[in-house]
Formats: sequence, structure tokens, C-alpha cells
Amino acid sequence: MSQQLKVWIVGFVLFLSTVVSATPKIENWTTEAGLRIYYVHVPELPMLDARLTFAAGSAYDKDKAGISGMVTSMLDKGAAGLNADQIADAFESVGANFSTGSARDMAWINLRTLTLDEQMKPALTMWKKLIEKPDFPENDFERLKKQALVGLQAEKQNPASIADKAFYKNLYGDHPYASPQNGTEETISAMTTADLSAFYKQYFVNKNGQLALVGAISKKQAEDIADTISQAILGGDRGVGEAAPKVPAVKPLEKAKIVRIPFPSTQAHITIGQPGDKRGDKDYFSLYLGNHVLGGSGFTSRLMKEVRVKRGLSYSVYSYFIPMQENGPFMLGLQTKLSQTDEAIKVARDELAKFQKDGPTEEEITASKLNITGGFPLRTASNSDIIGYLAMIGFYGLPLDYLDTFTETVNKITRDEIKDAYKRRLDPNKMLTVIVGGKGTSGDAAAGKVKSVDKAEAKDGTKETAKEK
Repeated sequence: MSQQLKVWIVGFVLFLSTVVSATPKIENWTTEAGLRIYYVHVPELPMLDARLTFAAGSAYDKDKAGISGMVTSMLDKGAAGLNADQIADAFESVGANFSTGSARDMAWINLRTLTLDEQMKPALTMWKKLIEKPDFPENDFERLKKQALVGLQAEKQNPASIADKAFYKNLYGDHPYASPQNGTEETISAMTTADLSAFYKQYFVNKNGQLALVGAISKKQAEDIADTISQAILGGDRGVGEAAPKVPAVKPLEKAKIVRIPFPSTQAHITIGQPGDKRGDKDYFSLYLGNHVLGGSGFTSRLMKEVRVKRGLSYSVYSYFIPMQENGPFMLGLQTKLSQTDEAIKVARDELAKFQKDGPTEEEITASKLNITGGFPLRTASNSDIIGYLAMIGFYGLPLDYLDTFTETVNKITRDEIKDAYKRRLDPNKMLTVIVGGKGTSGDAAAGKVKSVDKAEAKDGTKETAKEK
């Protein structure tokens, strides 16, 4: 990168900072019933975004895999005697939007509404009803179960889904993160509405949750909304409840392993990785910045240059960390022709090993810092952006000044810190490699010291085929 271009980019970043508002001020308190509140006043638009988050993701499904996602999917199907159509009409009539979701660590309930009284009051009233007393109607539940089972069957024809499921299963073993987010045919078929009610009663409680509020509402309005929702959560004989137990620590891989899964395709879907980092990790920013160079910056990343540009082995190749409550995965992924599988894996593994050993250059670090920090103001420019960060900060207990210090923290990271973090946190000789495609033979030409799993383990890794977000 030329000095003139660097000067121009720095100038543009400074200009951008003048037209995009400063990072939002976060206020935090806890209701009498134990619900943690995170509030940001954004007066520019008459909008309110609210997100209620609980430690109730698939890591808490236990022997009922898929129940977290099923619970959140059922929340708008019936509540307080109202059916799904009546609930949908109530939100649509005031231009409000209701949504839910779940991941491995958490489940959430969202509301977006205008802040004018004639829109916000009825929207919040309906939101309160859904939170306070969901009915989990039997007919809707049976329909969703059928849809879930159809989805599981369809995923068996999707090599990307198969690879993803096998990766998590073989990476995490008996850890809760291995649980398939959308369940299995056995667990979904056996699930009942009583199971949903029990899960909701246990985990969707004040002491296990938090509420994020972002928009054109005053602090007093935020406090009133928080108290109303906190009281709604007390409904349905749930009480204040208890915080869910922490997810257990993730064990590192003891040795490298290859899982080869047969699939009738012309391409191989390949995922390579190992346990990575968690939210609040002291190495988070070093790993994040380093990965921007390695495989997180599109066409400028090292993996893209080596695998696609120089050799034409894959249209796309990437790497990223997924930090969670405990160590989420580091993942390197690509697709290639079956005949090029071993070569593509070798090139990717060699580049990873080289990066792990030598780290990025100073020029690569400078370019990555400019790219990350230059785009950061735009990533906190809307209510929907802020609510996502706010929920993350609250759920994982990150500092309230996380957004204020993000750019400064990234800019302080040095090449030595990145090299040190990658040498300590990644071991190229202990990687899990999942290959979906071809006949599933056990050749190890590209694996070095890696040994294939036996046929029983490989088959077991294809039974459940959920897709991780």
C-alpha cells in the first residue's frame, strides 16, 4: 500500500467520524426482580428496538436437542388465549415487528416499533402478553414438528449442512456445544408441549435474562418498560428464577483427526479447525485482527490469495473465530473439485501453519487496522446494529465502554501480540478436518500426521445435519 493511499484512507476515516455519530452511551441497571437492563438513547428516529435475551440456547437442550429453537419458534403461535393470526394482526396493525431466535449460548425475543403512543403502547402490550403467558398450542406445535422433520431430511442432501454438523459433533464430542441446534429426528418426534412449557419456565426467567432497549425513549420510559417486562416474566408461576449454570469449559483437541463423509457431489466441502476463543478472552482482539489477514478480509486475505488467486483451487476460502461463552470454534472452510481435495487441503493447512509460525507483516496489519476501524462507525450507525452489540455486551459481561474503546484497542495490537496469540492458541498439528464429498475413502495424503476416523465414527457424524449460524 502506497503512502499516498494510506494518507487518503486515514483522511477518509477522519471524515467519516464527523458524519457518523459517536459511539452510544450505555446505561445499565437491574430491576427488583433481577432482570438486567441495558439502555441507549437514540433520539434521531422515532423507533424503539427491544431485545430480551436469556441463557437458553441449544447448549441447554440436554437430551431434548432442538427444544430451545422450538420454544422460540412457538412464542408467536398463541398467548393469553390469542391465536397466531390475532397476534400477527396486532403487530402489523401498528407497524411493529416481532421476531425470535436462538443460538448455542442464548435465545432472544425481539420487538421493533415506532415510539408514537398510538403505535408503541399496543405493540408493547402484545409483546408483554407473549412473554408472560405463551400457550404453546398443540396444533401449531404438531405443524412445526412436521416442518422441522422435513427440514432435517432436506439437510441430508446439503453437503454444507452435513459438514457443519459433523464438524461440531467431532470437535465438541460430549460437550453441550455439540448439540444440534435444530434437533434430531428422534428428539423432535418425541418432544411435547409439556417439554416446551417446562423449558420456558426454567430458563426464561428474570435472573437468567437481560433486556436491551435502544431508541427514542427517555430514561423514565425505559425504566417503565423494563419494570413492565420484568413483571411479565414473573407471570406463569415462574417467579424470579435462577441463572442457568455456566457452560462447561471446552477441552482442546488431543490429536489431529480427519472425518471423511461420502456424498454424491462433484465438489468436496471442507472444514478445518479446532476450539478457538471466548467472549472477553484476553487474546480476542489479537486473534480477531490476525484472522482479518489470514482469511477474514475477502480477496485480500492470505488464504484467498494462495488457494484461489495463485492456484485456482477454490472459488471461495475463508477463516473465522466464533467466540462464545466458552471457546467457540476456529473454522477454515472451502469447496473444491473432488480431484483437487488433497491439494487444496495441503495448501490451506500449509498457509495456516506458516501464519501460525510467522504471523502477519506490518503492512498487512496496517491495512487490516484501517479496514476494521474505518468501517466500525457504520457498524454502530443504526438501532439494529446497536441492539446487537448491546445484547452481546450484556450477555457476556463485557465492559460498558466496549464500543468506545474498540477502535483504540484494535489500533494498539502489535505484530508480536498477534504472533504470540496464534502460537499459543492454534496448533496446526491438532486440527479437525471434515471432508464431505466423494466415496469417503480414508486416504491421508494431505493430512500429514492426521489419521482418519473409523467408519463407525464417520457415519455417526452424519446422523444429524443442522446448520450453524
